[in-house]
Amino acid sequence: MKYDLLIIGAGPGGIFSAYEAMKLNPELKIGLFESGTSLEKRKCPIDGDKIKSCVNCKSCSIMNGFGGAGAFSDGKYNITNQFGGTLYEYIGRNKAIELMEYVDKINVENGGKGTKLYSTGNTHLKKVCMQNDLHLLEASVRHLGTDVNYIVLEHLYHQLKDQIDIHFNTHIDKVEKVEDGYRIWSGEHSFTGTNCIISTGRSGSKWMEAICDSLHIRTKSNRVDIGVRVELPYRIFSDLTDELYESKIVYRSEKYQDKVRTFCMNPRGVVVSENTNGIITVNGHSYEDPKRYTENTNFALLVSNHFTEPFKNSNEYGESIARLSNMLGGGVIVQRFGDLIRGQRSTEGRIAESFVTPTLSATPGDLSLVIPKRQLDDIIEMIYRLDKVAPGTANDDTLLYGVEVKFYNLEVEINKNLETCHKGLFVIGDCSGVTHSLSHASASGVHVARYLYQK
Repeated sequence: MKYDLLIIGAGPGGIFSAYEAMKLNPELKIGLFESGTSLEKRKCPIDGDKIKSCVNCKSCSIMNGFGGAGAFSDGKYNITNQFGGTLYEYIGRNKAIELMEYVDKINVENGGKGTKLYSTGNTHLKKVCMQNDLHLLEASVRHLGTDVNYIVLEHLYHQLKDQIDIHFNTHIDKVEKVEDGYRIWSGEHSFTGTNCIISTGRSGSKWMEAICDSLHIRTKSNRVDIGVRVELPYRIFSDLTDELYESKIVYRSEKYQDKVRTFCMNPRGVVVSENTNGIITVNGHSYEDPKRYTENTNFALLVSNHFTEPFKNSNEYGESIARLSNMLGGGVIVQRFGDLIRGQRSTEGRIAESFVTPTLSATPGDLSLVIPKRQLDDIIEMIYRLDKVAPGTANDDTLLYGVEVKFYNLEVEINKNLETCHKGLFVIGDCSGVTHSLSHASASGVHVARYLYQK
């Protein structure tokens, strides 16, 4: 089958490249290919079950399907160049912000109306952080919540499905350069297109590496972030979350001079497990609907690990740590901060007596047996530092879940149009190694569509 545009991956990048291309030229014949299912069919078979181990579905419903890994995220769209990726290095700072604001407008029009846009601009909390050697990054944050984010994706899907061909449960095995464009293969079936956009997200990292090798596209090593998810009473962080919702705070540890940061803050949210390539890690959600609020807030503390030559397997390093957690705990491990500091493992009894009620059923244990000493020392330092701006963070009963790992793709060599060395072949979103967020990935899709079809 012949298309004007082939799009591999129906995550944020793929969705918004299709949306914008369709808007600019309704006559285009577009094929969108996704290894997972449609939105309403995405359901993990162990979700809500006490079974913690992966059952190895042919395609993981948490990571794959319409909406990508972001479909069941907290639905935070961060409009900023200070975190979430380096898209601005390719298209310029002003253009990157403009595109993120454009995506935000589309989300609001498609079910996100009434959600709040928070901002760190001119907040007094920035001064309080700086006085304690913490650095609050600037951003505007649209919080859709997991529930409203799902509604937005439903609206976008219904706009796309009648105007483009969406091929679900279609894993692409091979991408070939041909005389008049590109041919992609799924088993014995092939599809051709004049232009091709690859947007397979972070779950397609190993696939993307193989495609780059086959097409002789240069890549370079990226990073992996390793840490824990912190859960504590909502009121401890309420001064920050009520005003900012998402506060991205960075700290440089005294002992190792490593950067530690807060990530994915979920006021009144829940801690959840996540399956990445058969490895169970931890994450967090929160909802826009007050009926789904909890008494807790959760957020990640992540230590960035950058590797130099000759080591290139940063994701495998992160996976090995996550596998160790799965081996010891059968999945996610939870530990009280006080137990960690005293060098003792948490038990079911200690967790039950805690003043913080866990929102995830995890295995009580000892994170010091899992997380390397350097990263654990950084995390402990950060908790004591956060205690200065949010007293109570370092309480004994603060819960730490591990491990949380953020994987990043190898950074693909692309130009300012996000085009590879092969004309008409583009790599966008998180699989490019350039974007690390819903907003940046979505904006990258809009950018390529406009480059190709805006007159």
